[in-house]
Amino acid sequence: MPALKSGPISGPSSGPVSANVQGILIALIGCALYSAHDAIIKALGSGLPVVQIAFFAYLLGLPFVVALLIADRTPGTLRPVNRGWMALRVLAVLVATLGAFYAFSTLALAEAYTILFAAPLIITVLAVPILGEVLRWRRATAVVVGLIGVIVVLQPGTASIGLGHMAAMASAIGNALVHLTARKIGGQERLPLMILYPMLGIILVLGIALPVPGNFAPLSGGDFAALAVLALLSFLAMLCLIEGFKRAEAALVAPMQYSQLIWGTLFGALFFDEWPQGPTLIGAILIIGSGLYIVSREARTRPDTPVSAPLPARRP
Repeated sequence: MPALKSGPISGPSSGPVSANVQGILIALIGCALYSAHDAIIKALGSGLPVVQIAFFAYLLGLPFVVALLIADRTPGTLRPVNRGWMALRVLAVLVATLGAFYAFSTLALAEAYTILFAAPLIITVLAVPILGEVLRWRRATAVVVGLIGVIVVLQPGTASIGLGHMAAMASAIGNALVHLTARKIGGQERLPLMILYPMLGIILVLGIALPVPGNFAPLSGGDFAALAVLALLSFLAMLCLIEGFKRAEAALVAPMQYSQLIWGTLFGALFFDEWPQGPTLIGAILIIGSGLYIVSREARTRPDTPVSAPLPARRP
C-alpha cells in the first residue's frame, strides 16, 4: 500500500473526540483486523501451500479493489505514469507477500512480527540511494540498535535460522521497497492503481506458479470460506488504515502498527499454544524502540510524509 499523506481532517479539538484520537482508534481497529488476517494465514498454512493461499487471497480481494477504482474520482487513466517504478513496486509487493505468508505459516506470530518490524530501519537505509536522503548519526544509531534487535531474535550460532526467519527478513526488505516506491511516485500515480497493479502482478505470477507440484492442494469448503474472509479482512483493514491516516497525524498513527505484536502474542497463545521467548521480547523492545525513534524524528523534519511510517507488511 502506498504511503499516505497525513493531516487531520479537522482540528485536534474539533467535536467530542479529536480527529487525532479518531484516527488512532480507527488505525488500531485496522491493525487488529490485520492480525486476525495473519492468524488465519497461519492456520491455513498447516494444510495449504503458501503460494495457493496468497493467490486466492489476492484473487478474492480483487473485486474490492476494482470497486475502489470505480469509486475513485481522481482524473487519470489506467496507465501508470512511472512504469519502471511501478514494476519494482509489483516485485516488492510479491516478495513482501510471499515472505510474510511463509513466515506466518512457520514461525510463532510474535516472532514473525518482530522481524517484520525491521522494515522502518531498512527504509531509513534504502532512502539514501533511492530518495537521495541523508542518514545522520541519530538515525544511523537507531538503525544499528534495531538491527541488533534482529540479531537477538535470530540468535545466530545458538539457534538454527530457518527458512521462516529468512522469509520474514525478505518480507521486511520487500515492504521497505513498497513504501519507498510509494514515496517516489505516490504523488504522480492514482491511489487505486498503486494497489491494483501489485495485486494483478501477484495474481498473474502466482497463477503461473500454481500448477507447479507442491503449490496446490484440494480446497475444502471451509478452506475457501477462510480465504474469502482473509480477503475481506485485508480490505477492511486497509480502509481503516487509510481513514486513520486521513484523520490523524501520521506520526501518531504509524506506531499503531506495533499493536500487532500484542495481538500476535494473544492469538498465538490462544490458538497455537505459542509463547514468546526471552530473545523475542528483548529483540522486540530494541526493534520497536528504534522504529518509534525514527518515526518521531521523521515527523519533526517532514511531518506531511514520514517515510518511516509504513503500514503493516504484505499489503500492496
